[in-house]
Amino acid sequence: MNLGANLGAILKTRLLAAAVGGLLAALPLSAAADALPDLSAERLEAHVRILADDSMEGREAGHPGYDRAAEYVAGQFHALGLKPAGDRPKADGLAGFFQKVTLQGAKRVAEGAKLVLTRADGTAVPLSFPEEFITGVSMREAETQLSAPLVFAGFGLDAPERGHNDYAGLNVAGKIVVLLSGTPDGWDSEIAAYYGTTKAETAAKLGAVGIITVGTKESEERRPYKNALDYLDTESMTWVGADGLPFVRAPKIRVSASLSPEAAAKLFEGAPKSYAQVLKEVEKGAQTKDAIGGFALPVTAELAQKSTHRQLQSANVAAVWEGSDPALKDEYVVLTAHLDGLGLGKEVNGDNIYNGAMDNATGIATLIETARAFVESGERPKRSVLFLAVTAEEKGLVGADFYARTPTVAKDAIVANVNLDMPVLLYPFKDVVAFGAQHSTLGDVVARAAAKANITLSPDPMPGEAIFTRSDHYRFVQQGVPSVMLMPGFQSADPAKDGGKLWMGFLKNTYHRPNDDLSQPINYKAGKVFAQVNYLIARDIANAPQRPTWLPGNFFGEKFGTPLTVAKAEAKGAETGGKAGNAGSHSQGQK
Repeated sequence: MNLGANLGAILKTRLLAAAVGGLLAALPLSAAADALPDLSAERLEAHVRILADDSMEGREAGHPGYDRAAEYVAGQFHALGLKPAGDRPKADGLAGFFQKVTLQGAKRVAEGAKLVLTRADGTAVPLSFPEEFITGVSMREAETQLSAPLVFAGFGLDAPERGHNDYAGLNVAGKIVVLLSGTPDGWDSEIAAYYGTTKAETAAKLGAVGIITVGTKESEERRPYKNALDYLDTESMTWVGADGLPFVRAPKIRVSASLSPEAAAKLFEGAPKSYAQVLKEVEKGAQTKDAIGGFALPVTAELAQKSTHRQLQSANVAAVWEGSDPALKDEYVVLTAHLDGLGLGKEVNGDNIYNGAMDNATGIATLIETARAFVESGERPKRSVLFLAVTAEEKGLVGADFYARTPTVAKDAIVANVNLDMPVLLYPFKDVVAFGAQHSTLGDVVARAAAKANITLSPDPMPGEAIFTRSDHYRFVQQGVPSVMLMPGFQSADPAKDGGKLWMGFLKNTYHRPNDDLSQPINYKAGKVFAQVNYLIARDIANAPQRPTWLPGNFFGEKFGTPLTVAKAEAKGAETGGKAGNAGSHSQGQK
């Protein structure tokens, strides 16, 4: 990637910022380092107007528009006096702020998609692409073709702490497993989301070579199969490691496909249970292996895929505000926000630029202005604070995954992550939802910050969206780092503006569409409050005597916690007396 080649375009965007009358006026220093910072709503707006401008072309990872946006963010960090924290921090100019990320893109080739069922009597039943099935892309194989027996394995989960194992009694080695989408009803939403994202790894450990996913009534109502047809040409991405191999979580799963409800029924013909019977059991709320049960299907599938591959260059943008405590300044609180958007795409109402104003120009603006608040507070925190704008979030949290695995600072020195993603700023919110706060001692930190800003904490109002596993903080969680992400709650200070309706209306009509642009009535004063709360959280973590720890017995702490964080959490159990747990439970309720 030649970021320097885009300096001309960056100058244009800087001129655009200057043209917004008075928006880049200097801020006064805060009266005290731990006080509510006097942030500027006007300055937040200026950043959003630049980042969501049509000239950025939607900021798609690996494309020139993203590079221009990365240059802009690096320029802001440099102007604030932050230290470069890329993979070459001593490089000249802005180059020291960039961590190079090599991306591999993959697109499916329709002509290479094939799915033929062969029944026990030898009858061949070909399915049609894409009306009846859609193949997944392969990051490592340009073409794959294999034939294997099918085994139905329920939801495809092995959750020992719940006494739930869909694979009990099944032999899936060398076979293609047929799995229901989603997870059983009644599970905690975040734990369910964890299991929903690890199905391929679970199947691979048991020797499966492929996965076919079929819907449930609930999943078909929420995300109909036909909607997936709009994304057939979407490019998937992953990061490429130092060994030159694209990262894949379950490389032994060589083929995958999803089926329409009509095609799914064909898999179960002649089986111990029909597809309709399975769906009825799911709908009745069957929760255990015994209730649904897995079984071999009387059919073999020949499944083939073809993918085109290419490599692209992108970058995470990293900067540090160094701490003041000699014993703690080599530890880091990481604030993240994804810089990328969807770029240029399908035209809607004459517009094909997916500007991503709310998702996530507002988050990046918050990141920059939070950095400014630290610099202008008049007092450095004890720990260092690392500000990180990541690439390819829209491709599967790719840039955050790359950084969390290969950070530009010592990995065990990262004490916490505070993530800033898509604050929906359409009304003056009175509450926030703190995803992840209930899992660690960050619950207390969030509670203190919210109280200082006169903001209340609310439980997740839409647990079915599984937001906890869908943004960049989760990649840090997977590396054992306690993490939190705030979103404005549904409570509005303006009786004329229903927060819940505006939030859900954004998801339904604007999210991931071209009209997520500057035409929206973005409430930048609400953005100022959002930035203030996140600043207070980060500052509290940076000045605390002890680093955040997972709460004793916490699910995510046990799955991902490091000996450092888990051991300390257990030692502090009696000391905390459950206080952090209570704060966390208040910040996000359990389903």
